[in-house]
Amino acid sequence: MNKDLSRPLVSVIIPMYNAADYITETINSVLKQTYQNYEIIVVDDCSTDQSVVLVKEMMTWVPDLNLLENPTNSGVAISRNKGVAAAHGRYICFLDADDLWLPTKLEKQLAFAEANGHAFTFTAYQFADENGTSLNKIVKVPAKISYQESLRNHTIFTSTVMLDLHQLTKEQIAMPDVRRGQDTATWWKILKVTGYAYSLPEALSIYRRVKSSLSANKLKAIKRTWYLFRKVEGLSLIQTIIPFIGYAYNAVKRRI
Repeated sequence: MNKDLSRPLVSVIIPMYNAADYITETINSVLKQTYQNYEIIVVDDCSTDQSVVLVKEMMTWVPDLNLLENPTNSGVAISRNKGVAAAHGRYICFLDADDLWLPTKLEKQLAFAEANGHAFTFTAYQFADENGTSLNKIVKVPAKISYQESLRNHTIFTSTVMLDLHQLTKEQIAMPDVRRGQDTATWWKILKVTGYAYSLPEALSIYRRVKSSLSANKLKAIKRTWYLFRKVEGLSLIQTIIPFIGYAYNAVKRRI
């Protein structure tokens, strides 16, 4: 498929750590996009499996695939920030190393963002098992979401996000250096600038439920969210209670 270089370049940032079981399929889901003017930036966080070997093999025949390697294990926030710093595209998209995109994801989301002048967009998504097989569960998303609403509803899934660097700066989208929940904290940070994030209601990304992933442990997720409210956002105990109840309700709702 030929690239239309007159169209905006999209930079796809993929942080990677021990993702040998998934990374090839994840990158292939980008290569199969109907929108072809993109660059892929994989940032390896000191993987100890064959992840780097697999990416380097793909680089021999994929000209738009780039690999950056962290000198020490630094966490996903630092890895994503490193990828963003190296990006050349107008639009930034994030894709986790075990997630997948449907072939029309970039084409449809970019058209939606451009037609409406949105700086911050996201889409609905669907759950899959560790093998990438659909669980027939689509997570619906609101048409738009504000900062206050996003405190109660963590509906923005990282692998669905697209950001316009003509309206946002790399500094504004930089993720805080926390090991868990850095993506959610980043969406809050950006929403304070943009006012709203706008959604394309179609499920164009696949969230692979990997048991060993950071988000798989429910108790850790609860502790992480409380930490984000209290330490990252600086909310008082009273200010935290209502959005925390909303978060818990919506988290359960997404999974039933």
